[in-house]
Amino acid sequence: MTENNIEKKIWQLICNEIKDLGYELYDVDYHKEGKDYHLCIYIDKPDGIDISDCEKVTEVINPILDKEDYIKKQYFLEVSSCGVEKNLRKKEHYEKHIGQKIEVRLYSKIDDTKILEGILKEYNDDFLILDVQQKEYKIFINQIASAKSVYNWEF
Repeated sequence: MTENNIEKKIWQLICNEIKDLGYELYDVDYHKEGKDYHLCIYIDKPDGIDISDCEKVTEVINPILDKEDYIKKQYFLEVSSCGVEKNLRKKEHYEKHIGQKIEVRLYSKIDDTKILEGILKEYNDDFLILDVQQKEYKIFINQIASAKSVYNWEF
């Protein structure tokens, strides 16, 4: 089973359990860091996530993951908040951020840069439109190395 398939199967396995606890399952990320594998479960709720929320979700999903045993290798389970600057990996993530500021990191340069920050104007399965200081960029999805929402840290 590929990492992407594992993420999808884990999502399907735990999504309803997490909803029943009152949280949104924001993302599932299974990856290798050095010699170790990590299964990261990112949760969210309107008033934010704290350590007790992560503990509660871990207690509920850990036995489910052990029983189904989708991941044959030893891994570390991490349950975490998705943070204030959320990674955008799924169609739903991008769609929620239309009209908001995001940062896009590219595999290759556009206008002499690999990092663009601007307002997400449009998103579809093939490309997005990003307004960077009144200049629109059409960025194809396969050009994107990573993307995240941008939180306004000024008060």
